[in-house]
Amino acid sequence: MPRELSAYHRQVAASNRVAILDAAAGLFLELGYDRTALARVAERAGVSKATLFKQFPTKAQLFEATVLAAGAAPDSELADPPAGDFHAGLVVLGLAYTQLLSRPGMADLIRTLIAEAPRFPDLRERTFDFGTLPLLAALRRYLRAETDAGTADVADPDVAAPQFLGMIATVVFWPRLVHGNWSLTEEETLRVVDEAARTIVARYGTRASV
Repeated sequence: MPRELSAYHRQVAASNRVAILDAAAGLFLELGYDRTALARVAERAGVSKATLFKQFPTKAQLFEATVLAAGAAPDSELADPPAGDFHAGLVVLGLAYTQLLSRPGMADLIRTLIAEAPRFPDLRERTFDFGTLPLLAALRRYLRAETDAGTADVADPDVAAPQFLGMIATVVFWPRLVHGNWSLTEEETLRVVDEAARTIVARYGTRASV
């Protein structure tokens, strides 16, 4: 039976993982998948090759972890949406999504993922709503909570949540993949989120939410 790691060693392992993923993200963007060597990732991360291989035995596993980590937003970073105000809560979560999509290098990483998609079909499926995994879960919880409270009537949060985020990403993010200089002001971004929230409220809101 393997010995359980001490709190110190768990902290070191977690720090090493962050350093490795940060280094890998930079190199995958700079060099592409094929030209990125694990040894170079280890060097940039400041860890030994043995440390890297212990966490990521293959480059494919490292690439998958890098893509998923780029879109991860810990629950602790998500503001609690106000209960009982369906529109306001959607706006809070929608703005959190725009911040996620605006992270430095996010568009470039998505381009890399699209280029490598044939090599990683499973990853492509898992990142259909790229960068939304924790946020998508939080949105689903919120939709269920508002339904329980009577301010919304969402029979299938698994459908409604991607609908909401998709309306936002269509304007805020995806054009950046085609037009490198695409950008929106804070006011324009807020309007996009507000309109998406109003659409969801019109479809799923109840009289109690008006």
